[in-house]
Amino acid sequence: MSLKSSNKTDVNTTELVITIDADTFEAAVEKEFQRQKKNIQIKGFRRGKAPRKLVEKEYGEGAFYEGAINALIGPEIDAAVKETNLELVDRPNIEVTSIDKENGVELKAVCVTKPEIEIADYKGIKAPKSVKEITDEDIEKQIEIIRKKNARIVSVEDRAAQMDDEVVIDFEGFFGDEAFEGGKGEDHPLKLGSGQFIPGFEDQIVGHSIGDEFDVVVTFPEDYHMADYAGKEATFKTKVKAISYEELPEINDDLIKDATEFDTVDEYKADIKTKLEEAAKDQAESAYETAILNALIEKVDAPIPNCMFEQRIDTLIRSFDQQLQQQGMNLKMYCQYTGMDEDAIRDTYRDRAVSEVKLRLALEKIADLENIEISEEEINNGLSEIAAANKMDVETIKRFIPLDEYTMDMRVQKAVDLVKENAVVDNSAAEEKSVE
Repeated sequence: MSLKSSNKTDVNTTELVITIDADTFEAAVEKEFQRQKKNIQIKGFRRGKAPRKLVEKEYGEGAFYEGAINALIGPEIDAAVKETNLELVDRPNIEVTSIDKENGVELKAVCVTKPEIEIADYKGIKAPKSVKEITDEDIEKQIEIIRKKNARIVSVEDRAAQMDDEVVIDFEGFFGDEAFEGGKGEDHPLKLGSGQFIPGFEDQIVGHSIGDEFDVVVTFPEDYHMADYAGKEATFKTKVKAISYEELPEINDDLIKDATEFDTVDEYKADIKTKLEEAAKDQAESAYETAILNALIEKVDAPIPNCMFEQRIDTLIRSFDQQLQQQGMNLKMYCQYTGMDEDAIRDTYRDRAVSEVKLRLALEKIADLENIEISEEEINNGLSEIAAANKMDVETIKRFIPLDEYTMDMRVQKAVDLVKENAVVDNSAAEEKSVE
């Protein structure tokens, strides 16, 4: 291989011209012939026994050129990219510009390269940081969870249904005199006020007692997910079969002893407050980091190849598809259920992909500017943690994780830490807004 020329033809685009000498090309053609000959039959010869010259005379001199070039392209392009120190972000667009036995092959490779990012003022980024104050109301909400978990269900026989009761009903829906599909249910439990049914349905159950049979008249919302039903008035013939309600226990030391690891209400409240305060700090810290990184993203103004965004979208969609499969679905089923096509799904991820690509480029640049390095000990410690978490040995993990990518991930995380350590808490904008 010989790199004939390397020319930057556009932003993030470099054109390489590569020549493959005649001897190298001939060796590749012969190798391709040997690979294919077992399937070749020429009149007068047994299958696979015809000499190459006769085969080329029969099928043309270039019969094995395509296979030979395909075998050469990968290594030749890799060598040229290494020689020019290019960092590619997509597969090169290859064009064979000339080919013959005497002169060999000339290739043109249009390469999309990693963009050069200029990033300044990444130290001293200002961002708001506010830790939510934990109130008695917040603590009471957690106490209410314990009450609900220990509630008992009380059946009602002597009064009509009220909001927040749970009723058991039979119902059947009609458009005029015709019953419609999906509108019938028997022994259906319904918490009044839950919003489980069409707006207005649950309100009309209130005031009815066990054994009552009555009509519930409602109108399906205009944006109802079944277009044929949207905006239509329906009558549901309904019967109340049971009524019950939750009776919440009193919060006292006995309940706390039975339901928690604590002995008194005061101890339990103190623990709740501590945990809520820790969660509030974590949430504030996370929001602070997000604000810092968003500010960093805004500083990226260089042109970025669109293929990088598309590749990131591909990754995000694959991850989403894997999540769906864990739930017994897949992307195709999701599209059918939501009425979305692949392009629509891609569009939902585009803004996120753009932000993530810009952030990654910015952090990689900062890692270079700050000469951030990762020691072999740090790499081994990190891989050991991954191996332990997955109950595998380190050598097996190394086969699954490309070390270069893993090392870069660690450099990027150190860059995040550096930017965050040098950021400045600034709540002035939030304070001005609260004054207004």
